[in-house]
Order: sequence, then structure tokens, then C-alpha cells
Amino acid sequence: MREAKRMIGRRAAGGIAAGTAMALATPNLAAATPRIRWRSPGSFPKSVDTLWAAHERFCQKVSELTDGAFQLVPSGPGEIVPALQVMDAVGQGSVECGFTGAGFYFGKDPTLAIGAAVPFGPSSRHTWSWLQAGGGREIMRDVYRDQGVHAIPMACTGAQMGGWFRKEIRTPEDMKGLKFRIAGLGGAVVTRLGAVAQQLAPGDIYPSLERGVIDGAEYIGPYDDEKLGFHRIAKYYYYPGWQEYAPSVDMMVNAKLWDALPAHYRAAMEAAGTETWHWVMARYDVLNPPALRRLIGSGTLLRAYPRDVLAATYRATQEVYAELGEKDGRFRRVWEHWDRHRLEQVQWFRVAEDSLANFIAVSTAR
Repeated sequence: MREAKRMIGRRAAGGIAAGTAMALATPNLAAATPRIRWRSPGSFPKSVDTLWAAHERFCQKVSELTDGAFQLVPSGPGEIVPALQVMDAVGQGSVECGFTGAGFYFGKDPTLAIGAAVPFGPSSRHTWSWLQAGGGREIMRDVYRDQGVHAIPMACTGAQMGGWFRKEIRTPEDMKGLKFRIAGLGGAVVTRLGAVAQQLAPGDIYPSLERGVIDGAEYIGPYDDEKLGFHRIAKYYYYPGWQEYAPSVDMMVNAKLWDALPAHYRAAMEAAGTETWHWVMARYDVLNPPALRRLIGSGTLLRAYPRDVLAATYRATQEVYAELGEKDGRFRRVWEHWDRHRLEQVQWFRVAEDSLANFIAVSTAR
């Protein structure tokens, strides 16, 4: 009987020891996966189911990738933060993160515009290759950090249109005196042609056109522009969108909070950004063609910018870049890095992509 008790005691002790060892070996999953809930205001109106849908999709993806432990709550312009103050609020820590375009804030640092889109810039593929494989994110990191944010590329609109006007633009002189809504460095370019550049939040463009505060506006492309109703006020629709070829839009995270996040939460945000960036571009490519047909069918007059107008804007763009480079060494360094990549990509695409694309376009024209 005593021997039996001793054996039971030894087994119990062994079980306790084994249980203790297992407890010590098992990671504290609750500590490794903290429950976090962040606010995420955005710059783009809920009335348009493209960039707003991207905002919602990104937040949902982050939740899915973290089994619901990391929650981002999206909100529209003005609900928590005004549309053009999202980066400021994130950098100051008023909110944890937000969805906005760096080009809106070029007045704080002109180099920020390169992180989004600048006049006569690269296509969506060129932009993505620069950001992800060409060193773009690395060279832009300190630019964003100076604003207190970490930027994750989260959306791309693809090629944009040139804008809406109440009258035809036949020569560069027709730009003189026009009050034109235009984002980013494009405003500095049209100013050289005599236009009066206005940077307005997306949700403010229609009422400004309607009241005559502005004479014309560029935004994104046919689908979004139709949704916002610009064709009801300005009937001339110009292309191409030289001012923003294919802008990249960011999820901006407060830099200190980003550094403190668990690594797998940071990885979830990066993965969600990549997926959403490409989803948005594909969605625009699907939605824009039928939207353009509807606009033309409803009376919109589609016009190509005359070559001398494009040439004038191109010359003015090069002057803006040169002047900014003389004043700001970092702008010059980042722009030169970006421009080398752009030129190399353009030369490669002329051989491998554009030649075939042009042939197919002509051969299949109807």
C-alpha cells in the first residue's frame, strides 16, 4: 500500500512538473496578439465606391489577417478629420492612421508629391516597380518620417483624365485666368500658363463648380467623375491626365505607433496594402470604359489636349522641377532617383510593350 502511494505521488509530481514545463514553453498568445482598435479617417468621399471601398477593404483585410485582433475603423472626410488634414492628424497623433494622398501636402514638402504622382510621371506599372523594387519606398521613407508618418502604398487609380472645362481649350492662351481645381504640383505648372490653381478636397469640387468658384477641375476619371456629377456643369472633358498619370495613395500610420506594433501586425498592414493597391487599379480599369461611354452618350464632349497645350505644360513642368531642385536638395535627390527609373522604364516599354499595344490598338479599332 505504501509503495502504491509512493508511485502515485511520483506520478503526480511528474505530472505537475511536466505541466509547469509545458506552461513555460507555451507562448503567451494574448500578449503576442494584443487587441487593438484604431481610427482611420480618409480624404475620399463615401459617395464614390472606389477609393472609399478601398479604404473599407484594407481595414477588413487587416482584421482578417489578424483573426480580428487588429481593428481599423474607417471614416469619411469631415467625420473625424477634414479631408485635407488627414496626414497632419496622423503625424501629430490625433488619430492613429488614415487614408490620403501625399500630393495633397506638397506645400509642406514638395518631395511628398513624388510619393503620389507628379506631372508627366510614370504609369501605374512604372510607379509600382519604383516603389517596391526600384528603391522608391526606401528613398521616400525619411520624407514621410519628417511628417511623423509611415506610409504604406494602398491604392492606385491608374491613368487619369485631364479635367472638365466649361469652354474649349484650343491653345495655351486659353488657360489664362482660368480658376482650375488641380492637385499636387500640377497647380504650380498651370500657374505658369496663367491659370489660377485651386486645391480643393474631392467633396468640395462639385459645389465649387456649381457656384462658379472654379471654371474647371480635374479629379480622377470617368467613373468617379460621373458619380460626382461634373458633367452636369462642365461639358468639355479633356485627356490625357498629364498632371497625375497614375497616382499612388497611402495608408499613413503614426510613425511611433508603427514602430511599436507587433511585427505580424505590420506585416498584415503591408500585405493588405499590396492587395488593395492592385485591386483598386483593376477596379478602375473595369469601371472607367463603360462610364466614359455613358458620359459621351449623355452629351459630354470628349477632347484631346492639343499638342501645343501639352508641350507648354511639359516645358512648364521641367521648369518647376529645375527650380524646386535648386531650392531643395532632397527634392533634387529623390526626383533624380525617380527620373532615372522612369526613363529606363519608358525606354524598355517602348520596345517591349508600347509597340505591340499601339499595333493592337490600331488593328482592332472599330
